[in-house]
Parts: sequence; structure tokens; C-alpha cells
Amino acid sequence: MTDNTPTVSGSEASEASRSALARFLDSDLLHSFLSSKVTVLAAITTLGLMLAALFAPIVAPFNPFDLAQISILDARIPPIGMEWSDPRYLLGTDDQGRDLLSGILYGMRISLAVGFLSVAFAAVLGISLGLISGYVGGRTDAIIMRIAEVQLTFPAILLALLIDGIANGIFGNIDRETWAIWILTFSIGLSFWVQYARTVRGSTLVEKNKEYVQAARVIGIPAWIIMIRHVLPNVLGPVLVIATINLALAIITEATLSFLGVGVPSTQPSLGTLIRIGNDFLFSGEWWIAIFPGLALAILVLAVNLLGDWLRDALNPKLR
Repeated sequence: MTDNTPTVSGSEASEASRSALARFLDSDLLHSFLSSKVTVLAAITTLGLMLAALFAPIVAPFNPFDLAQISILDARIPPIGMEWSDPRYLLGTDDQGRDLLSGILYGMRISLAVGFLSVAFAAVLGISLGLISGYVGGRTDAIIMRIAEVQLTFPAILLALLIDGIANGIFGNIDRETWAIWILTFSIGLSFWVQYARTVRGSTLVEKNKEYVQAARVIGIPAWIIMIRHVLPNVLGPVLVIATINLALAIITEATLSFLGVGVPSTQPSLGTLIRIGNDFLFSGEWWIAIFPGLALAILVLAVNLLGDWLRDALNPKLR
């Protein structure tokens, strides 16, 4: 018996990749992006903030974690332009004498790390459960969707607080500095998986009845291969939009938890932690300690949200 399965050579795959890139460069998606000045500005702002956070050890004037560079005598120095300011500290210093600009860059690094990790965790969990629920159906589908519906009755921030509290009870305060980022990632990610699961399940219900899936079943391809190789690539469009919007939500959730004192500890300050510290001095005259980290958080979240809104509209023909 001869094998009639078609094969794709390396040159054909390379040519397909080049043609896909050419189609993208000529597509309406790129034209829509470049024609929107707000979207371009949001993309530049997001990329600039992410690069500044990623290269914080190079860009930041000081290392806020290095005790040798911190002096309590420099505490609460106002930003440039105000009386008693110091040219070394562009945005002033906090109550511990740390350079606020450096603290914001390093804090944004932690906030973005928690945001990306939690979104990745939520996406992997939600996509996996959504694929299984939609493709397998039956009792498995019913169980997964009932769990999702129960979780939807709880606000994400309350669920994250609950999971964070349980994790802290298990690990204890001794290990909090070591496990803080991973606990936040797990709690925030577990709060957001439902959106991915419901979206992927709906798309999977449509895709599994199409001819290419039926043909794969007939020739005996295992179900898990069909889900990963055939169904998954065709249901990822809406997931990208959800992930972009959820990145902003994850950063806000992390900042909220840190502001409430159950997030990143003050020894590893995120934007939320910096805002919480500055809130104690907001009405005593040292307004910059809270205002500048809050402004950085607002700009970052707004830019990511604008990108998510554009991506949602661009991928939905009905909204063009």
C-alpha cells in the first residue's frame, strides 16, 4: 500500500511564510493600524514603556534595590522645578530616599511581568479547557461550563484576594518575598481563564462540524491532534483580543492588590506598591510620591487598552 499523504518541503514552507508576510503587509489590518493616529501613538507608548521597563538596569539613574545607593537623608526631595529639589532626582524621591523615576521603571518591570505571566497562564488554562469542552461535549462540557458560570458570579478582584489569602496561608509570611510574584500570577490568572474558555468553546463548536475536521476523524487522526493542529489555529483570533485587553486588567488587578497590601512587598515595589506608599504622604505635601507612579500606571493601561480596542475592531468585519 502506498502512502498518498501530501508532504511539504522546506522551500515550500519558506515560500508560504514569505507569502503570508506579504499578505499581512498588503492587508487591511496594517492599513487600519497606520491610518489611526491614536493607535500608532498607543503602540509607540506601550512599546516605549515596555522597553524602558525591560532595560531598567541600564536606563534608570539609580538602582532602588541597592542599599548602597540609597540615603535616608535624601528622603522626600521634591521633583525638578520645585523648591529644595535636587538635579539628581528628576521626579524626586520617596520616604526612603529612593529615586522615584528609577522606582517607577523597576516597578513597571514587576507590574508588566505579573501581567504577562498571569495572562499567559489564564490563556493556556482557558484555551485548553475551552477546546476540551467544545470538542468533547457531553458531561465534560457541562462540568467545565458550570464551573465557569459559578466563577463568573464572583468579581475578579475578590477571587484574586481569596486565592492570594489561601496561598499566603499555605506558604506563610516567611516566604512571601520569594513567592509574591508567583502567587499574584496564579491568583490573577485563575480569575481570567473563563473568558478564554467560553470564547474558545463557542468557536470550537462551530469548527468541529466543518468538513476538514470530519475528514480528519474519518482517516483516524486522534482527537487531541485534531484539536491542536486543526481546530486551535482557527479559534485563536478572538483570543488575541481578549489577551490584549486582559493585560491591562491584570496590571490594574496587580496594582489594586499591591495597594491593598496583599500584593508585591515594599522590598520589591511594583507600581501598585509605590502608589500605596505614596498615599500615606499625599495630603502632607509630598504629592509626587503617589502621583507620578499613578500617572505611569494610567498611561500604560490606557495605551494597552487602546491597542486592544483597535485590535477588536480590526478583527471584526462588522465593526469596520
